[in-house]
Amino acid sequence: MTDTAVQETTPAPAKAKAGHASGARSRKASSSRPNADAAAIFDFDRTLIPGASGPVFQRHLKEAGLGRGDAAVLGPFMKFYERAGESWLQMQFARLAAPASRGWSVDAVARAAEAAGDDLDTLVQPYARQLLEEHRAAGHRLVLASTTPEPLLAPFARRLGFDHVVCTRWAVDGERYAGTTEGGMCWGRAKLLAVRRWAKDNGIDLRKSYAYSDSFYDGGLLAAVGNPVAVNPDARLNGLARLQGWPIRHLDVAPGVVKIAGRELQDWLRPLNRPEMVPYARFELSGVENVPASGPCILVFNHRSYFDGVPVNLVIARAGRNARFLGKKEVFDAPVVGRLATAFGGIRVVRASGSDEPLEAAAQALLAGELISMSPQGTIPRGPAFFDPVLKGRWGAARLAAETRAPVVPLGLWNTEAVWPRNARLPQLNPTQPPLVTVKVGPPVKLRFDDADADTVRIMAALADLLPPESREHRTPTEEELARTYPPGYKGVSQGEHERRPGTDT
Repeated sequence: MTDTAVQETTPAPAKAKAGHASGARSRKASSSRPNADAAAIFDFDRTLIPGASGPVFQRHLKEAGLGRGDAAVLGPFMKFYERAGESWLQMQFARLAAPASRGWSVDAVARAAEAAGDDLDTLVQPYARQLLEEHRAAGHRLVLASTTPEPLLAPFARRLGFDHVVCTRWAVDGERYAGTTEGGMCWGRAKLLAVRRWAKDNGIDLRKSYAYSDSFYDGGLLAAVGNPVAVNPDARLNGLARLQGWPIRHLDVAPGVVKIAGRELQDWLRPLNRPEMVPYARFELSGVENVPASGPCILVFNHRSYFDGVPVNLVIARAGRNARFLGKKEVFDAPVVGRLATAFGGIRVVRASGSDEPLEAAAQALLAGELISMSPQGTIPRGPAFFDPVLKGRWGAARLAAETRAPVVPLGLWNTEAVWPRNARLPQLNPTQPPLVTVKVGPPVKLRFDDADADTVRIMAALADLLPPESREHRTPTEEELARTYPPGYKGVSQGEHERRPGTDT
């Protein structure tokens, strides 16, 4: 197989026939475009979409009166592919696509491909769209490189705004397909050679470029670029990526989140995230049904102790969700704990830095349909502020809600400090007389999205409403009670600590 076996095209305009990509050379990258000599090259199946596109194309071709739709034969192979990735045997079935197209109407295939493109567009991994936008904003040429035949792939490429397509070509005989390829299938080394040819023709420096793929058979392509990324890698590519030090990503979850056998760490540990697994506390949980079963959600809680994460995670686990949580940098900077926090989906926050980076990462997660867990208070109140009936928060949750329109769901915590007060370096374990921790989830807070300060007040009021009546009593705490609210080694209140303006760290 030579590099003439496949050909690259520019996705045709919406009115063009998907099957009539003429083979004209792709347009040259404009010299006025930033990073015009760099490209972002994406594989298709198990990279941009989570599984195989074959069944989708097969269904629409069958509806168009093309092909038999051999789902009974190909089904097991597709399931194996979705779980384990490409194999030599599976690709032999892919070679049958061109002979099967013999005599098919170019127009009929184009209509089926347009319909399939609609379905495939809904399957695009949530973080894939964001990644495409990042590369587009950086001025990189977007290239879709796939074994999938160009007549089927072009409508999908248009929808996602790709600049070029490098893929398998079906030969045309008049207004029908001839049942052959123009040289062979765009797979493995043939794909690498086709991408190299395209890069040379378009003035692209592969050393400055990026490539994303799930397949071990794209190892050569990944090695050819300066910025390779293994996406949802099969077992062999996973080993190669770790050997080569290539980044590994899963575009259905936030960057840095680790998946094992296709599941997040939170998924694996969910069976253990149950109240009975915490014998040193009793839990009274209610309102968990207010947490959406799917889609974006900002789960906010009031902060009382180092133990707060346990009941919050119990709620999230009972709701069947995974969460991204905002945490202070000290946690993420710890050698082992920090890596685990990132692997579980944590977002590092540097207090007093003034950086919007954590909120931007949280917003991206929400736009991808994830759940964000955060405390608007930012930290555990100290001293008299801990006993203030009026909860005060910062603007982060309100700003995220205004930007993404994600619902803000309040989670009220009470008595967690009985398990782990702030002045203790370790929790106070008492399995014979465990304290009662109440956890109550309320309905989404009604916000106006026009004033972050006012919406923060609404959020904090909703949290306060979930707490027991004694939380609203004004009283003077004892010296012993005050001491329990300060961290070990505390040397006094810094100036203005209790007067910090919501939304800032100063």
